[in-house]
Amino acid sequence: MFARLLIMFYAIASYTIFLVSFAWALAFVGNYGQLGAKTIDSGAAGSVAEAVVVDVLLLTLFALQHSVMARPAFKRWWTSIIPSAAERSTYVLLSSLVLLLLFWQWRPIPMPVWHIEGLAAHLLIGIHWLGWLIALSSTYMIDHFDLFGLRQGFSALRGTQTPGQPFKTPLLYRLVRHPLMLGFLIAFWATPEMSVGHLLFAALSTGYILAGVQLEERDLIAAFGETYTRYRQQVPMLLPRLIVGRRSAEAETEAQRSS
Repeated sequence: MFARLLIMFYAIASYTIFLVSFAWALAFVGNYGQLGAKTIDSGAAGSVAEAVVVDVLLLTLFALQHSVMARPAFKRWWTSIIPSAAERSTYVLLSSLVLLLLFWQWRPIPMPVWHIEGLAAHLLIGIHWLGWLIALSSTYMIDHFDLFGLRQGFSALRGTQTPGQPFKTPLLYRLVRHPLMLGFLIAFWATPEMSVGHLLFAALSTGYILAGVQLEERDLIAAFGETYTRYRQQVPMLLPRLIVGRRSAEAETEAQRSS
């Protein structure tokens, strides 16, 4: 029972640190320095070369940790060392800590790339927050608490195995295969004030997301086989098709079949 309680509290603690990192991410990317947190453009600007090297290393560290620990082979090895119920919470904890390190040690490069004012600026800010809303809501459309390790912690407390997640495509997952990543991309790029540092962050994060979803899809095909292969053929990866156009084409095809 003590071990079960420890796993549950570990899951809660990991999730709490995730919430801190997520809140800081909102302030960091959105440049909300008035909240008291360091942002993507705040701090003393130093050497551009040094800033680029440090920032690239920080983003690379996050990409490596996030990708390596997500691979099934690593999970099999890792769960031979730690309880399987704590595997997801450990992933969440380390990802959150690396993110906090990135925000803390980020070197700003405040030179402007674009600066937009007026109605267009407000529109971009609205799109920025829409991106965060898409990202967060996407986690609840599948299983937020499983994704962040809480479900596994409470299953361990009850002394039961966490059942595997079935393949499902709710709501936004019927429009794109990776709405969570689409939300991040929108949040990273939609800004009325783009600096060189922000551009570096957005560009490298986009490259990592594109590479990461390829690795994730390989794992999903291995897990769900033909079911996921058909899903890939029917639903785009990140950019939704025009719904009206697609439905019209489907209706036309169905009419031709009927005739």
